[in-house]
Amino acid sequence: MTHTLAKMVVNVSVAQIWTAPSSPRAVDAPLLTNPVDINGWLQTLGLEQRLELYEADLVQTQALYGTQVIAVDEQDEWVKVAIPTQPSIKDERGYPGWMPKSQLSPCTQEMMPDTGRTAVVTVPTAHLYRSETEVGMEVSFPTRLPVIEVNDSWVQVATPHGRQLLRRQDVKLVGNGQREQIRGEQMVETGKMFLELPYLWSGMSAYGFDCSGFVHSLHRFYGIIIPRDASNQAMAGQMIEPDQLQPGDLLFFAHDQGRGKVHHVGMYAGDGMMIHSPKTGKSIEIIPLAGYEYEKEHCISRRYW
Repeated sequence: MTHTLAKMVVNVSVAQIWTAPSSPRAVDAPLLTNPVDINGWLQTLGLEQRLELYEADLVQTQALYGTQVIAVDEQDEWVKVAIPTQPSIKDERGYPGWMPKSQLSPCTQEMMPDTGRTAVVTVPTAHLYRSETEVGMEVSFPTRLPVIEVNDSWVQVATPHGRQLLRRQDVKLVGNGQREQIRGEQMVETGKMFLELPYLWSGMSAYGFDCSGFVHSLHRFYGIIIPRDASNQAMAGQMIEPDQLQPGDLLFFAHDQGRGKVHHVGMYAGDGMMIHSPKTGKSIEIIPLAGYEYEKEHCISRRYW
């Protein structure tokens, strides 16, 4: 064990963050390697195995390629991390959980996210290129990597594997420290890119989102960091009255007719509609709030944009 805090970066396309080193099942082997095979893993998962991720409390969240984490503990070939860009009341340093040591690299000066510009992946998935002709790793929306150089066709970025290229058409460039001026409608439009994507408990990528991971990622794409979990999201931001709702506002649903614990979040899409990632076995959808199964559980609305 170690209690030395070290900054590390995720060096796989999507790292699963586990509840404990003992959490992975045999079926989860494709997520424990480097590189990971998240598509292969998803293809082998049945409904019961997807449900077990939640019901047996196996997984916590995910972290994308290049995400900076804080290593807070070690156990054999596992590292306990905190993810600063995923705020949580579970740990003031960031969302906590365990991941294989092989999926982390030291955080180099070039990978520090607080200087220069950042390239943000704007499409569901994009490929890194080792050169203009050599295809590398597939990465997910909204992966963020520091920019080294830009031309009309390519963006050279710093990665855990050294300098690589992204196609200019697959990213947007943002200045670090600058918060984009956005409207809530923009988040809704971006979210529509994922309609019909199957729900995945703990999901934070274009391979599958859970309800709070979906709205967190849409905000993150626009440079807004909000809490990771729905119950935490419902306690921050600006409270919005029902008659003041605008597209991009978050709708929270709680047990016991809205009086109990928050268990779901969606994003208001305008005209009485909501876009959300519903639950295991369903896919991202836009639905009317009227008649929705949790309609009477709507307890509060929040705005972060």
